[in-house]
Amino acid sequence: MARRQARPNKKPLPGRLRIVAGNWRSRLLDIADVPGLRPTSERIRETLFNWLAPHIQGARCLDLFAGTGALGLEALSRGAAESVFVETSAKALARLRHNIDDLQAEGATVITGSAFDYLEARGVGKFDVVFLDPPFGEDLVTQACERLERSGALAEGALVYIEEQRSRSLPELPAGWAVWKERTAGNVRYALVTVGA
Repeated sequence: MARRQARPNKKPLPGRLRIVAGNWRSRLLDIADVPGLRPTSERIRETLFNWLAPHIQGARCLDLFAGTGALGLEALSRGAAESVFVETSAKALARLRHNIDDLQAEGATVITGSAFDYLEARGVGKFDVVFLDPPFGEDLVTQACERLERSGALAEGALVYIEEQRSRSLPELPAGWAVWKERTAGNVRYALVTVGA
């Protein structure tokens, strides 16, 4: 009697993340060992990108507080034209660059530095989708939304993704911004926000 082979474990190994769908579906990427670095889970990314499906093809995306780059890389995998990754941690940046090279990801631009300094810079262009997933517990979401609003970096009809601790309510949003979709998963509250709608 033939023995059934065990199904391969679908969960990525610790220290790795899996691209959920698109050109790089199921590709595993290494995560830098940086305290507090917390990639957006596969489950949340799947829901988010289902929401974004009508908007992601050809989009210009900004992954502020990029960390692992999971959100910007998932966007590129699903057809975004460009993802700009902004991160301060040298260790996280080195691993992100390695993963971008490994994927041969055209349209990926990595910026070393503060998200807020980046938004203050002139000529960053307009973004269709912005991912805001700052470190938990540092109360950066409100500031990031305010800076984004003032920066001129949001295209008409832009969408902003916000990820925060579940225990915190979403911040007060700038005038003209509205929560389109919102959910919780585990310790995470996440929402997709329309700008100027």
